[in-house]
Amino acid sequence: MPRWFALVVLLICSTSSLAADAPDLILHNGKIATVDKKFSIAEAIAIRGNRITSVGKTEDVLKTKGAGTRVVDLQGKFVVPGLMDSHVHPSSASLHEFDHPIPEMESIADVLAYIRSRAEVVPVGNWITVRQIFITRLKEARYPTRAELDEIAPKHPVMFSTGPDGMLNSLALKESGIDKDFKVTGTGQIEKDPVTGELTGMLRSCTRYAKPKSAGKSASDEEKLARFRELFADYNSVGLTTVSDRSCGEGELNRYKKLLDDGQLTVRMMVSGAVDASGKTESVQERIRFWGKHPLRAKHDRLRVVGTKSFLDGGMLTGSAYMRQPWGVSEIYSIRDPEYRGVLFVEPDKLKALVQTAVEEKLQFTAHSVGDGAIHNLLDAYEEVNKTLPIRETRPCITHCNFLTKDAVDQMAKLGVVADIQPAWLYLDASVLTKQFGYDRVRYFQPLKSLFEKGAIAGGGSDHMQKIGSLRSINPYNPFLAIATTITRRARWYDGQLHPEEALSREQAIRFYTMNNAFLLFLEDEVGSLETGKQADLVILDRNLLTCPEADIAGTKVLQTYLAGKLVYDSK
Repeated sequence: MPRWFALVVLLICSTSSLAADAPDLILHNGKIATVDKKFSIAEAIAIRGNRITSVGKTEDVLKTKGAGTRVVDLQGKFVVPGLMDSHVHPSSASLHEFDHPIPEMESIADVLAYIRSRAEVVPVGNWITVRQIFITRLKEARYPTRAELDEIAPKHPVMFSTGPDGMLNSLALKESGIDKDFKVTGTGQIEKDPVTGELTGMLRSCTRYAKPKSAGKSASDEEKLARFRELFADYNSVGLTTVSDRSCGEGELNRYKKLLDDGQLTVRMMVSGAVDASGKTESVQERIRFWGKHPLRAKHDRLRVVGTKSFLDGGMLTGSAYMRQPWGVSEIYSIRDPEYRGVLFVEPDKLKALVQTAVEEKLQFTAHSVGDGAIHNLLDAYEEVNKTLPIRETRPCITHCNFLTKDAVDQMAKLGVVADIQPAWLYLDASVLTKQFGYDRVRYFQPLKSLFEKGAIAGGGSDHMQKIGSLRSINPYNPFLAIATTITRRARWYDGQLHPEEALSREQAIRFYTMNNAFLLFLEDEVGSLETGKQADLVILDRNLLTCPEADIAGTKVLQTYLAGKLVYDSK
């Protein structure tokens, strides 16, 4: 072979190799928040396939382009890693309005108008149920009364339910078999008027005794998949590329797998398998082991079971979170017992056994824990298990984690306990909470700055449970409203700031919705920051979150969202 021919062959091979290694896409002339350890700001990023091949200055990244590289000038636009929501409920959220549209309700008048409108179309005798319209988010901050429900829908059983608590009208009480002599077993109570002894209609942590029957239409499997696709597209439209279903059933998991197999899962879905902790300890442990052995436990960056989720106490929106000190007599929550501390669903010994089982299965254990009493119980369980079985690698979690204490923050940092926290609750509920508890008692309500300073990892979520639409949902899943709330500590219907000493910096707030959540969900090696070798999940925004006026952060719009290098949302 002539020497010149060999050189030509070598040159052709080298050129082909360079072309094969060239990026598919380069975004340059931007302000790219990498969210690496130094929170570096880059100008350009190159992507080949689903991976980032280089990040840095425009001139350096452009040197890597090939003949087939698409080059996009960002014109100074701000870029962040794909945003993550550590707590959503996609199944209930996507199907909530499947039967009919449900209006926003911000007052008792709104609630009664909606029930009246349903009474006009629902056949007489059929149930009308209103779910998760929390009283803390109504202007009157109270439940509708039994008399009000009787007046607007006397021929329909009506239940206004906020979860385990609810207000029933007379016909709903009758059809549920609840009268003055009804006996409650376990937690909760059927409330009576202290003077007359008559039922008020209030079921405190007792809606399990109500017997509503749905008159709405049911969705087929294909319709459920379609609603998931619609919801996930909306998640993408606000920059979300990873979410965590924090109480997932087998049916939902199978549908996520179907979407994945069909190439239609446009978010990374990290799952906490639902575990009902109310049964016998042995049966609950067996359920935990079921999730530990599930085929989708295998490490996967798009769909994976990472842990289990149970419920430890009630809620702050319903007056049933388990507190260390009494709630106090309250007209808002209809609390008349001065010693009432809320509702606890799992006793300490049982809780320790469940935590130990999860750790043995190498699962992340988390539990709905709102009140400081419930949080300390869970931390104590983690502490006890950790004495004989190290827990840190399983990233034990506290879900909601709202009413903390200084000691709890220290204990979390020491044990390696993480938290998924929802700033929307501060934004929507601070007004009523301060009326109920006083400003001083909510000093450690969502103390994000303290968590960051102590080195305890907390990630941001929404607890999205109803409706599609990032600002019309219950609870809103718009991450920019949440980011703004963590920075300003300002709330709807509330003057001033709620303990501004716990406000995050802008860099911390972005990290809260990116790298911190990646750690919570065992994805930190794949996503959460824009670094060479990681998957190309990124979002292009219409404003710079680091420099725009503070009042403008919540109104941020997404221009484009990329998942694994693929464009999944374009505002155009």
